Amino acid sequence: MNESSDQSQAADRVVPKLADSPLPSAGTGHDAHARDAAAIAPLVPVQSAGAQFLTVFPPIMLPMFLAVADQTIVATALPAIASSLGDIERASWVVVSYLIANTIAAPVYGRLGDTFGRRLMMFVALGIFMAGSVLCALAPSILTLTAFRVVQGFGGGGLMTLSQALIGEAIPPRERGRYQGYLAGIAVSSNTFGPVAGGYLTQAFGWQSIFLINIPLGLLAVFFVFRIPPRQGDRRRTMFDAPGLVLFIFFVGPVILALEQVQRMELSTLPLALGLLAFGLVSLGLLSWQERITTSPLIPPRLFRQPSIWRADAMAACHGAALVSLITFLPIYLRAVRGASPAETGLILLPLTAGIGIGSMFTGQMVTRTGCTAVFPTYGLMAATIGLVAIAFIAPLMSPTQLAWSFCVIALFMGTVMGVVQVTVQAVSGPRLLGTGAAMVQFSRSVGAAVGTASVAAILFSILSATDRSTASLFGSIIEQGPDVLASLAPARQAAVHAQIGEAFRAAFLTVAAFTGMGTVLAWTLPLRRL
Repeated sequence: MNESSDQSQAADRVVPKLADSPLPSAGTGHDAHARDAAAIAPLVPVQSAGAQFLTVFPPIMLPMFLAVADQTIVATALPAIASSLGDIERASWVVVSYLIANTIAAPVYGRLGDTFGRRLMMFVALGIFMAGSVLCALAPSILTLTAFRVVQGFGGGGLMTLSQALIGEAIPPRERGRYQGYLAGIAVSSNTFGPVAGGYLTQAFGWQSIFLINIPLGLLAVFFVFRIPPRQGDRRRTMFDAPGLVLFIFFVGPVILALEQVQRMELSTLPLALGLLAFGLVSLGLLSWQERITTSPLIPPRLFRQPSIWRADAMAACHGAALVSLITFLPIYLRAVRGASPAETGLILLPLTAGIGIGSMFTGQMVTRTGCTAVFPTYGLMAATIGLVAIAFIAPLMSPTQLAWSFCVIALFMGTVMGVVQVTVQAVSGPRLLGTGAAMVQFSRSVGAAVGTASVAAILFSILSATDRSTASLFGSIIEQGPDVLASLAPARQAAVHAQIGEAFRAAFLTVAAFTGMGTVLAWTLPLRRL
């Protein structure tokens, strides 16, 4: 696991030389803790725990809340937006464009935050986000709204990345787990809040209000960010890797668009999806070459030579794939197989979202108290994998209440991951590359989520099509119109359709379990196991 080599490198280093080192070695957990604490000790004034919480948490919490809620609040308003602006077939662009811009922005803000200071870049990100929100509210068509969502996404990506990095900048290493747990709770709460707020605001004030609500909240966030003590970045890293950014855009954009095409499961979209994927992979190869030869890389290759970092990032990708796939396809399962109404679906999903938040906060507290890190996702993901495999086979025998609480338990165990990933990457990256490290975690999770949902969709629809093409067609009608479309079929045919869809979802749940299983292996082999 390269831990011994990390330890020997750490033993040769002297703490005062940290600022001149290109990248601190992972070392043991205690070495990483000591180096990081020594690096930030002169910068952090001594405060009580309560005063530190009130100073640091509000300016980090509100930007994160804005960025995450905006991803879900718009999805609820899409029907109203399409009805008002037309071009309903292009409505999905409003969501996809934000996701692409958000993913591209993450490493850019991480790099600029390391250079110019994360507080300054947070102001920039908030300004872009609010400007994009106003432009979105004024958009006269779907095409212009899509363009303005790109602007908003460039701000939102900074809010998420910088919020994570500011935890590492302002909080001592041992305390970061607790704050990462709080932040995960905020992310889950905003995910839950988004659809509810989106529906209410759209119905009461029109779809423009879902964007305009960001202005007062953004101004409040600006006020809170002023309370963060300003800190200088590493001005020696003023060169920016423009070719690397272009190649990164050429990689992220086509790959996400290709995955979005794959989820439609239409044969006519396959050539376009394969072409986009090939273009993206070629760009990735050129990006890897560019980052090795440039003196100021956007994504420093040496970060990924650290076993703790690349394993943690891969674990974040697996976690994103599993969690987002579950949240995306569980409502479809409840609708198509169980015949649940939207209200019933929301009630069943509530324990799942609550479980993620509670698990994240509990894990954060335990990391702070014990200093242990990798042990929590190791056993948490193992338990989640066992639970998902069991759900795949016994879900038809469970009542809706039993199903809801089963997913709550699974979510509790899945909540052990992201806080540990962040504190691990921050400890190994060191103060100079905190922003870049946090950005790569966010990027890995976003790409994992996109790949995961596309993979589950491909398996689900492929099995349905291979079993019975008429069932695959009925499945689409059930999702759009509800289970009542089966009423005209003979009872025997209805039972056959339900059985075939249930078998396809069994494969989908097993695919999600495969993601958590891969995450278990990565957590088990993570070198940095204690802070």
